[in-house]
Amino acid sequence: MSRPHISTQADGPEHTIWFETRPRHLAGGGDPRHITQALRAAGWKNHSDPDYPHVVLASPDHRHTVVLEPETSSYAAWWRIQAHGDHGHWYATFGGNTPVEILAGLTDALLKPVPETAPEIWPTLAWAGWSYERDEHGNETATHPDTNLSLRRRSVEPAESFFLTAEAALPTGLGGHERIWHAYFDDRMPPHLIAAFTHALALDEPVQRRHYDVPHSHLVTQERGPHGEQLALAHEARLKTARATARKTRRSALAAQTAPSTTAVPARSR
Repeated sequence: MSRPHISTQADGPEHTIWFETRPRHLAGGGDPRHITQALRAAGWKNHSDPDYPHVVLASPDHRHTVVLEPETSSYAAWWRIQAHGDHGHWYATFGGNTPVEILAGLTDALLKPVPETAPEIWPTLAWAGWSYERDEHGNETATHPDTNLSLRRRSVEPAESFFLTAEAALPTGLGGHERIWHAYFDDRMPPHLIAAFTHALALDEPVQRRHYDVPHSHLVTQERGPHGEQLALAHEARLKTARATARKTRRSALAAQTAPSTTAVPARSR
């Protein structure tokens, strides 16, 4: 029996009119397959329940998991990324309106070897034109030029730990803010992963969305973008890169494990 054609949001991009949307941090979540298919191309396993609307992915070594579980509110934590095992425990959460192109900065970094040194996050934002403040308690805040996006590092007494948050929010005019999306990182998270997310946060490139398929259409500009066929080809290239990156990382890890010891052996006396 042939499968009937069923039109869903999981259809390919070929028959959709796309619009380049700016600013990217107000463009809405986008297609989660930008993340999930890249991880699966890199060898991550899908442990989802086919009868439940979620995605559960685990890395080949089971050290990392990525869970996408849509909530009733798009402002709640839809994405959960965690590390497990002897290499440390940490987690991060992201709201449903977090653009997948920004979140992919972090998930793509999970596929790469850990760098010897992680870049600083605040200079990255300063170079992109963000303002920066540090108070007398050591709390740090960087704010996007449009003031609707911020990154904050808050110390926790007795100043031995901290938490980091990113948030897109709009002023309500009454002294408060209406949250669009929110991200949370705990203090055990590797600095290079926070730096990778920050780099993606600082980019000014447009993202592709359907017309008005954004949380607040009056806050973004949308111009006709590339054809769907071009986006499909770009996505395939992204998956190819994910496969190649994962293979290179596995080879590097294997070479490090099997490398001969360089410790000098003292000469035997006669």
